Amino acid sequence: MDVIELAVKRMEDWAADNTHGYDQQYRWGERGDFDCSSAVISAWELAGVPVKTGGASYTGNMRGVFLRCGFKDVTGDVNLVNGSGLERGDVMLNYEHHTAMYCGAGQEVEASINEKGGATGGMPGDQTGREFLVRPYRNYPWDCVLRYAGEKTGSRPGPVYEYSIKLGLLQEGMEDPQVRTLQRLLAAGGYEPGEADGIMGSRTVEAVKKFQTDKGLLSDGEVGGETWTKLLRE
Repeated sequence: MDVIELAVKRMEDWAADNTHGYDQQYRWGERGDFDCSSAVISAWELAGVPVKTGGASYTGNMRGVFLRCGFKDVTGDVNLVNGSGLERGDVMLNYEHHTAMYCGAGQEVEASINEKGGATGGMPGDQTGREFLVRPYRNYPWDCVLRYAGEKTGSRPGPVYEYSIKLGLLQEGMEDPQVRTLQRLLAAGGYEPGEADGIMGSRTVEAVKKFQTDKGLLSDGEVGGETWTKLLRE
């Protein structure tokens, strides 16, 4: 799986997991929440594109940092009114207010607004199902569209704890959006966990055990802190 797909899947998985909501105060995942820019920045950073490391921190400085990290400005190739010309993984940016990522099929994924209709003061997690969501494309309006054109493969930075993103213990039989993230990371490393269905079945457990053995970890098939850290460093 290339870095574009890793970044989009990261956003989609966060949107599907209601432990991740919207907040502008605790915006880097300290309590599971993000705001629009920290979500997009974190997704690309964890996919291996060092935009956060490079200084991206809010919508106002994203364009310059993203361009230095292998993105190109493709605004002229896109019809912003209807989204024609957008490709999966494109970053849509309004310099002052908002950013989102295009998923394909006329959909975008974004951290949007908390359950109070504001930016701060909400409870951790997604209380409404619309704090962090996949939604139909709309022109926010966007000032520019950025498309990743750099190396399609590469090492992911890490450990995940540098970004305060909460990843829990995964055990056989569990069904959880984080299992889907695990399966995609294993597949990207060639460990063949089967379909990314979010279910910790026997094939996924065997893939985890093989990964753990290869990395010198206890091969118990459970995914805790050490295994997550190794996965996100590979």
